[in-house]
Amino acid sequence: MASSGNQGRGGNTGGVDTSPITNKTLVYSSIVCFLAWTFSVYDYTLFGTLLPVISEEFGWSTAFSTLIVTFVGVGTFLVALAVGPMLDYLGRKPSMIIATAGAAISSGLTALAPGAFAGLYMTVIRTFSGLGYSEQAVNATYLNEMYGNRKNRGFIYSLVQGGWPIGVLMGAALAAVLVPAVGWRGTFLIATFPAVVIVILGFKLRESPRFQAMKHVRSLEKQGRRDEAVDFGSQYGIDASHADESTFKQLFEPGIRKHTIFISLAMLMNWIGIQVFAVLGTTVLTEGKGVEFSNALLILVVSNAAAYIGYVCHGLVGDRIGRRLTIAGGWLISGVAFTLMLFGPDSAAFVLTMYTIGLFFIIGPYAALLFFMGESFPTRVRGTGTSFVNAMGPLGAIAGAALLSLFLGLGTGTITAAFLSGGLATILSGLLMLGTRDVKSLDEAEAVAEHSTAARVR
Repeated sequence: MASSGNQGRGGNTGGVDTSPITNKTLVYSSIVCFLAWTFSVYDYTLFGTLLPVISEEFGWSTAFSTLIVTFVGVGTFLVALAVGPMLDYLGRKPSMIIATAGAAISSGLTALAPGAFAGLYMTVIRTFSGLGYSEQAVNATYLNEMYGNRKNRGFIYSLVQGGWPIGVLMGAALAAVLVPAVGWRGTFLIATFPAVVIVILGFKLRESPRFQAMKHVRSLEKQGRRDEAVDFGSQYGIDASHADESTFKQLFEPGIRKHTIFISLAMLMNWIGIQVFAVLGTTVLTEGKGVEFSNALLILVVSNAAAYIGYVCHGLVGDRIGRRLTIAGGWLISGVAFTLMLFGPDSAAFVLTMYTIGLFFIIGPYAALLFFMGESFPTRVRGTGTSFVNAMGPLGAIAGAALLSLFLGLGTGTITAAFLSGGLATILSGLLMLGTRDVKSLDEAEAVAEHSTAARVR
């Protein structure tokens, strides 16, 4: 089944593959993207999982290892920004291959860390994990265009996005099995092989026809054939205005600017909440609520099971009531649940119930969010827009840890500190989502961009 807008009129296809996008092609693309995301997450989270063991070998203090994680977060942000133009100029398919290869390189070179300057080496090498983190932005951009306007596209994408909890659990499980046998270096080395296989599978993917059309539009623009570029773009349902400008500049043009700002701030704020309640959740629960966890793996399993079910549920709901409302509603419910957990009874049953609800509604909406990112930006900046918003994640994680530490340092207590940093940020993220524009299809995104351009010309 061909995506909406993929069939051009006239004889000039401009190098666009106009053959129908079959269900077989969609299934293969979805599976490859799912595997690429799962193993990218595996590499991305493995460093944090094995950091205590790595720190022990190199003699790092807790403060020094935390500093390295912070620098790696900054590097991840910069790499994530670079992925956007790569998607929009090099292509969706090559970007997927490069992102997955980046995860393989990150794992392989991490295993070879020298003892002499391990801190600097790890800071540089783990920056490549930003390519793995950006795999979700690549998937959102690519699969949005491959799925087109299929009725259940959000639900199908939620299954792909479900690679996050599976990758986290796989990394934790394999680390528990492999570290005693082959050490942390061997564990990272083994992680390279699945990624290499996925890279090979990626070469058989079909490039997005929308990108192929956009590539031809840019080629016509460079040749000074402006009218032909606009006409060709319209044949494929693409807004070709300003295609010759920097994609980052286009993100902040009238009509797109407000959406870019609000969705980026929403992502930033939500990751502050995720850092406080998901990444540092054990600290908040044990020190703030007095809950004893003798088995950290159990917490990991429960939280990631909630995340996977949350992905699927929010993918389904987003198809029916719209992704913008689904995301905003989920994050508001999450913020309220975490607040109740913090200030409510200290009973283990109540705390764990509210914590699970909070995780379900803070993580689950990401299946809808990533797909919403892709469908809410026009084709000419879809990769840059999705990657730019996605890059707010590492910044939010750094800000979340810093804010929690700041409030704890001021003597506010764990419960109050968690609320002021994570609780309020989670609620605010839901409110900020309401400031984004409600775009529900690729065609609507193009129409908004065209209207914006026409208004500016007038």
